[in-house]
Amino acid sequence: MTRTVDTTQEMAAFLRTRRERLDPHDFGLPSRRQARRTPGLRREEVAELAGVSTDYIVRLEQGRGLRPSAHVVEALARALRLGPDERAYLFNLAQQRPRNTGKPATTAAPPLAGLVADLSPLPAMLMNHRYDILAWNGEMARLLLDFDTLPPSQRNAVWLCLMHPEMREFYVDRERVVREGIAHLRTAWAAHPEDQALTGLIAECTARDEDFARLWAERDIRVNGRGRKVMRHPDVGVIAVHFEVLVPLQDTDQQLVIYRAADDGSQSALDRLCAR
Repeated sequence: MTRTVDTTQEMAAFLRTRRERLDPHDFGLPSRRQARRTPGLRREEVAELAGVSTDYIVRLEQGRGLRPSAHVVEALARALRLGPDERAYLFNLAQQRPRNTGKPATTAAPPLAGLVADLSPLPAMLMNHRYDILAWNGEMARLLLDFDTLPPSQRNAVWLCLMHPEMREFYVDRERVVREGIAHLRTAWAAHPEDQALTGLIAECTARDEDFARLWAERDIRVNGRGRKVMRHPDVGVIAVHFEVLVPLQDTDQQLVIYRAADDGSQSALDRLCAR
């Protein structure tokens, strides 16, 4: 018979095993092996490192029904020196949402950049959470813009849609595209409150674009992983695409965006465009 996971008991066992694997020497503590009844750190040592009481650690490790806050889970993760996957696991067991503590990617990892290139002839690009465009293939550049001609500060999908003269009328349903982009940005903004570049992007767009300011004030929240866009390309006419957004497991703050023609006419237009 398959049983559901008892998260309280699993968290208790997980915390015990992670505490017991730690070496006191790594924390500048005397080992005193003969005085330690169990390997690793003592409960009171973990409690001091995490800024909680020893009794609280005891109750957690005994599975006595506690549900630590996100702040306490983060403190425990630091005290136990958990890796990223272990930290995420502990947050899941505590039924809390982790704050993102890593620095936002500003360049594409070589394997991901290679994947973007290999997806040709499908237009593809890689973006971070704030829509900075980190990598793209030739098909995407021909469809949207030649990103190589832009300074890095302008290689941002939201900024281009709002500010670049060639892009302002590019999308047939511009209001919907901007609305969905803003809803994603607000979600990213909440998850990355210390990202000053994201805050600066939002401030600039709010000050310079009335549509952005109006839609930002509506506080819509949405992460759109797939959909349809219709574009007016100056050389080959209207192109409708289906888009899919994939998130790499090793780089969860990045998004791989892939376009596919939505109909035969759009496929023909893409073929003509890429043949150039």
